[in-house]
Amino acid sequence: MNDLGIPFIVLAGLLLLVVLSLCLFGVRRMHLRRTLGTVDSSMCLRGNRWSMGVCRYQESNLQWLRSFSLSPIPVKTMARNKIVLVGRREPSETELTRVPPSTVIVMLDYEGTQILLAMKFAAYAGLSSWLEAGPQPGVSTRR
Repeated sequence: MNDLGIPFIVLAGLLLLVVLSLCLFGVRRMHLRRTLGTVDSSMCLRGNRWSMGVCRYQESNLQWLRSFSLSPIPVKTMARNKIVLVGRREPSETELTRVPPSTVIVMLDYEGTQILLAMKFAAYAGLSSWLEAGPQPGVSTRR
């Protein structure tokens, strides 16, 4: 094999790895978006850093998954009956550059911790309806 053969094989392998990773990101994203009960949202993480992701409604919990990750495991899972919807507000001047355009900041309280989600108003309306329709803590649904 000549001197250019090994570097060419290494570069071709790296390029194949990049293309495969991009394809996996796309397949995961399509799978998440096609699943019922998912909406695009950004979450404020440690250090006032916003990360893009997807909220997924389950029967008894709300899951948040990162957009740019291959992991099928949610970053945050919140029990439906422990989420308190505090309200919504418009993004501040510093948040306007960190969140997608035309979003509202949804303020949630989960077990004493404030959670901030940035989502479209229609997604906020769906979230508030989902929370209101859920079973109330301490109220038995058994008859």
